[in-house]
Amino acid sequence: MDLAYIPSPSTGVINLGPIPLRGYAFCIIIGVFVAVWYGNKRWIARGGTAGTVADIAVWAVPFGLVGGRLYHVITDYQLYFSEGENWVDAFKIWEGGLGIWGAIALGAVGAWIGCRRRGIPLPAYADAIAPGIAFAQAIGRWGNWFNQELYGRETDLPWALKITESANREAGYYHPTFLYESLWCIGVAFLVIWADRRFKLGHGRAFALYVAAYCAGRAWIEYMRVDEAHHVLGLRLNVWTAIIVFVLAVLYMAISARIRPGREEIVEPKAAKDSVAKSEDADGPADADVQDAAPDFDKADKAAKDAAEDTDTTDGDVEHGADNGAGSAAKS
Repeated sequence: MDLAYIPSPSTGVINLGPIPLRGYAFCIIIGVFVAVWYGNKRWIARGGTAGTVADIAVWAVPFGLVGGRLYHVITDYQLYFSEGENWVDAFKIWEGGLGIWGAIALGAVGAWIGCRRRGIPLPAYADAIAPGIAFAQAIGRWGNWFNQELYGRETDLPWALKITESANREAGYYHPTFLYESLWCIGVAFLVIWADRRFKLGHGRAFALYVAAYCAGRAWIEYMRVDEAHHVLGLRLNVWTAIIVFVLAVLYMAISARIRPGREEIVEPKAAKDSVAKSEDADGPADADVQDAAPDFDKADKAAKDAAEDTDTTDGDVEHGADNGAGSAAKS
């Protein structure tokens, strides 16, 4: 008799009349909300304006969803285009299947577009939202619990995950790798928050730390999984991807720290100019505080130029790392 285990839900869908409410979708939506909400708080603390993170997320989130689905379908093409499979299922995103690195890659493209439109450096924006993305991943992984997927090898540990039998899985007790990754992502988020406060990370280094820390955990968690996957030199493709992206992220942090030490003084040039303009309207240009703040105009202009250079540099690294990027996050 099993004394302890983690039960799986009997179904991942609740039908509200003709409308199906899917646990997986709820986890994704809640995760996006948390990422935007917390990213907004960090952006304001860095000197940005409220609402900017959400405005850019309008671009980043749809691009990320498309990228995540594309990555999953491409890396697990046999699930949709092999004999006996229906290619139409590739469009059924509600049944699970978002590759995190595809989501990061195209999500970065969407964020770049949004940042360009507002004259904001993408690296600064990425630093602000990095912990929120980790929290979002932690929440999103629970969608795998609703779908009874992405579990590891069989185990008799008291926190084993009970899986029920279906057409594509055997009943038993398995390592809850979805839970391991969820807890790891929470730890990554707090690591980035601490390091950012302690070392005042800037120019994309907080985001790079998030990427490196996530990959370190993803490698060993991926190694435990038993779902079907492509292998290279005896290792799952996602393990190799995690290793490669980890190395790229660490290299970026080291090179960036040498080329652009410190943190951006101004992350939203327009917000800095508006702040000075309001001070002039309220107190008059002769006010001492306004005179002290006047150089912010020059800083804002310089920040805008740095934004373009910084964005171009970081985009190359992010996209290169993400293109190598990992895992078919599965039927999640």
